[in-house]
Amino acid sequence: MANDLSDKTGSSKETYDDRPFHSEDLPPEVRAPLAPYKGEEPAAPAWFKWAIAQEPERSFVTSHGTKIEALTWGERGKPGLLLVHGNSAHADWWSFIAPYLAKDFRVASMSLAGMGQSDWRETYRFADFADDAEAVSRATGLYDGGRKPIYIGHSFGGGQVFFTAAQRPELMEAAILVDTGFGGPPPEVMKEREKRRELLANIPSPDKPSRVYPSLEKALERFRLMPPQPAENHYILDFIARRSLKRAPLPAGETAADGSGEGFAWKFDPNMWEKLDRSGMSMSSGGKLPAVTVPLVHLYGEKSRIIERRRVGEETALAEVAQEIEIPDSHHHVMIDQPLALVAALRTLLATWPH
Repeated sequence: MANDLSDKTGSSKETYDDRPFHSEDLPPEVRAPLAPYKGEEPAAPAWFKWAIAQEPERSFVTSHGTKIEALTWGERGKPGLLLVHGNSAHADWWSFIAPYLAKDFRVASMSLAGMGQSDWRETYRFADFADDAEAVSRATGLYDGGRKPIYIGHSFGGGQVFFTAAQRPELMEAAILVDTGFGGPPPEVMKEREKRRELLANIPSPDKPSRVYPSLEKALERFRLMPPQPAENHYILDFIARRSLKRAPLPAGETAADGSGEGFAWKFDPNMWEKLDRSGMSMSSGGKLPAVTVPLVHLYGEKSRIIERRRVGEETALAEVAQEIEIPDSHHHVMIDQPLALVAALRTLLATWPH
């Protein structure tokens, strides 16, 4: 998702509502891409099976009293890479990418607070993320090689990485953003706002907790990407979706498919978007992003909504502060659309840059 770096109460054109939204006005392959599989796993290629067989070390790191989930690959003492996922996602979004980087690096993937297996918070702040990222990096050995780690963040995670690069550059050697945008809501969000009643009926709120599905099959049927896009690699969607779910008690009067009394719910905090504190996150002035002193690269999808909006004339300041590299035939979720191209781009970049 794109990122809101403006004040919580601001009304500038850069304000972005980054809550998930839901619409049934989408083609079936976008609205419910896993429904045809009826709970079964799609066939996967050999490269993917090898990657997910490289099971990471799973641990938790405490930061600000919160347990933060961390996955690690590769040997301590090698240069460090910290991988940060996007909105409503989790550390396993990188589990089929990280093993291909672990030959030359000590790699850690973290679940942001309120997502994955990480604890939820009463308030979520970008500044706390910078502290969380440092805590994970130090605990997992990303500094052990004598060089500061490189941070890599996708989408909303890229916004977190950018904030840290601007405000805490001493923590990192360099930063790579993967399809990260700064700007107003994309057209589909604006369309949803026009149908406010439907929007409010579908977004979780303090009075509406996450929905609990009676079976894994029913939960997988509801999985979709945000922002909505087509995706051909259903085996990746299935892998991500299964690791996005947790067991949860069903509401009174409902029965689980297995008779256990428990169903499946999404792991992320459903009230995160109401609890996200944007004060102190404004980093721009006059539409310009702040100077970043660490080397910065932006990898983006050729078919990404971010790029589509640029092509119709929307201004962007990111190109002024970062070197940009296009990943062909990819939408916003680059690691899903073109995972091996992303691996190749990262490996080539890391072998020659920022030295």
